[in-house]
Amino acid sequence: MPRPILRLDDHYDDGEFEGGDLGTASSVLSSIYSSSSNASSSSSPQTPKKGFALPALRKHVSRRKSSLDQLQIPSPSSPDLTSTKIAKLGRPQLTRSATLPKVPHVQNRSDKLRAELEALEVDSALLEKIRRWILGIAIVNFDIDEGPMVDGVFPPLVLFPKESENIAFSSFPDSLQFDQGFQIHSFRIRGEKIAVSSEKRPASIDEFIYGFSYFTQKRDSSLKRGYEQRSVVILTSHPYPAFFTVILSIFGPMFQEHGTPMLEAACHNMAMWPDPTPGTLLEIGFLGTVLQVEIPHSGDDAQQIRATISKKNDFDPKLHILASAPPFNPPPILLFEASLSHLWSIWECVVLCEPILLFGASPAQTSQAAWWFRDLLRPIPLAGDIRPYFTIHDTDHTLLINKLPPKPGLILGVTNPYFNRSCSHWPHILSLGRYIPPNTATKTSSTTATPGPPPGWTTKLHKRYISKDRALLKQLEDACRGSEQQKIEASLALRLHFCSRTNELLIPLTRYLHTLIPTPTEIAQIERNMGKGDASTKSSLRLKPFHSANFFVSLKSHGSTLPFRSSSKRLEFYERWLKTPAFGLWLAQQETIVQDVLHDNVGRKF
Repeated sequence: MPRPILRLDDHYDDGEFEGGDLGTASSVLSSIYSSSSNASSSSSPQTPKKGFALPALRKHVSRRKSSLDQLQIPSPSSPDLTSTKIAKLGRPQLTRSATLPKVPHVQNRSDKLRAELEALEVDSALLEKIRRWILGIAIVNFDIDEGPMVDGVFPPLVLFPKESENIAFSSFPDSLQFDQGFQIHSFRIRGEKIAVSSEKRPASIDEFIYGFSYFTQKRDSSLKRGYEQRSVVILTSHPYPAFFTVILSIFGPMFQEHGTPMLEAACHNMAMWPDPTPGTLLEIGFLGTVLQVEIPHSGDDAQQIRATISKKNDFDPKLHILASAPPFNPPPILLFEASLSHLWSIWECVVLCEPILLFGASPAQTSQAAWWFRDLLRPIPLAGDIRPYFTIHDTDHTLLINKLPPKPGLILGVTNPYFNRSCSHWPHILSLGRYIPPNTATKTSSTTATPGPPPGWTTKLHKRYISKDRALLKQLEDACRGSEQQKIEASLALRLHFCSRTNELLIPLTRYLHTLIPTPTEIAQIERNMGKGDASTKSSLRLKPFHSANFFVSLKSHGSTLPFRSSSKRLEFYERWLKTPAFGLWLAQQETIVQDVLHDNVGRKF
C-alpha cells in the first residue's frame, strides 16, 4: 500500500504537539501505513486522512484535575454536572485536547495495557473474518487526570477524536452505581462516514456505531482515586443487543481475570464464527460456551421463538438468542413495573413516532428499555433516532437537547438528573423501575432517594386509543411478585402481545394496498405493449398512488382487528399515523417489494 503524504500541521494547530511527541507520532503513522515508495502505482484504498486518533495525543487530552479532586465519592465518568448551565455544555467545535491543560506523562497501568494491545498481532485474513461481526473491542479506563480514555482497540481501529471521546464517556455510567461490581449496557453514537474500507477502518454501513459496554468498579488502594474503573466495549455495525449482551457477559469477567490474552482468544473465536447471514440459525462457540443465535431477515424483522421450542420452559435467553431482540436478563417487565397499566398508551406513542425520554437509575435500565421499544415497533421501520444511553458529553447533545420540540420518533435513554430539567418540555417521560408507596409513618418513599422523576409514566398530551388486555395485565402484575421464570414468561407474553398489535395496526393498510396492485388485465396489456417494443410501459408496473380518502373508506367498510375504544378513536389514530415519518418509510418499502415482484415476473417473459 502506498504511503500517503500526511502533514500533522494540516490537522492540528501549532502548539498541539510537543517536541517529544513527534517520534511517537511518527512510529504510529508507520504502523498504520505499510511502506511503499511508489504512491502512483497502487490503487489500494487508503485510510482517511482526516482526524487520526494517535495514541500520542492522549497525553494532551485531560480533564480538569481540580474538578475531579473535589469529589468525595468516585464518579464513574465525570463530576456532577447537574448544575452546569447548558451554554457550557455544547461547544461542538472544541474537543478536550483543544481546551484542557497538558499534564506530564506518567507511566501507569494504562501505558502497560496500551503496550500489550499494540503488541498483539492479527493477519489480514483473520481480521476480515472478525470484521464480519465487530469493528473492534475497546478498553476504556478512568484516569484521575484525564477522565475516561480509550486505551486501545483490538483489532486495531482508527477512531476520530470525537468518536474516541464519545465512546469513552458513553461506556461509563455518569452516576455512582455501586461500591464494587459490574454492569452491562449499550449505546448508539454517530460515527464518521467512511466511504472506502481499509484494514484500519472498514467502510460505514450507516452513520452510527453501536457500543456494548461491560463496566466494572473495584477497590484498589494503589490508585489515587481508590478505585479501578474500566469498561470493555464491543464496537459493531450490527444492532444485535441480545446477542452482544450475552457475549459480553461471558467475555467481560474473563478479561478482568486474564487480561489481553483473553482478548486475543475472543477475537480468534469470532473469526471462526459463520457469516451473520440474514434469516439463519447459527451455532456459535465462544470461550467454552455454545450458543444458538437467530439472525433476523432484516433490521425490521420481528424475531419470534421458533416452533422447534415448543415449551416456554425450554427457552433460555442466555443460550437461545434472538439477535435483534432486547436482552431478557433481567426480565424486562421489571423495568415497567411502575407503569404496567400504561403500557398500551406507551406502545401507541412509540408507533405514532412520539418522542419519549427514558429516565433510569442506570445505563443498563435505559438501554434495555430503548431496545425493547425498538423491538415492539417492528415490522414498521425505525423513522426516528434511538439512543439507548445518552450523556451530556455526546457530540449530538446540542442537536437533540435544546429548547425546540424534540424530534419525531426520538427515544432517548438518560440517567443524569440534568435531563429532567433540560427536557421538561418533552411531551412524554417514562421513568423506569418499581414504585414503592411512601411510608405512612415517615411520609417518605425510597423512590425519592434516586435523583430524577419517580418511576412511572408522565404524558402531557396523549390519550389512549385502544383498550387494554386486562387478562395480560393481571398476568404481568402477578409475575412481578413471582419467580424468575414467571417474570421471563410474562416478558415473552408481553412482547408477543405488542408485536401482534403492531401487525394488526398494518392489516387495514395492507388490505387497501392490495387494491392498488395492477390487475392481471392491466399487467397483460403492459406485456403486450412491451412485446411491441414499447419499453416505457414497464414503469407502470408499480403500485397505484395511495389516496388517504379511499383508505378511510376501506377502513370504515372493513374495520380493524385492533380493539379501539370507539370508531372515532380508530379514525383519529389512523389520521395521525398517516402523518408520521414511519408511514412514509413503510409505504416506500411496500412499493419497492411490489415493484420488484412485478418486474421479476414480467422479466421472465422477455
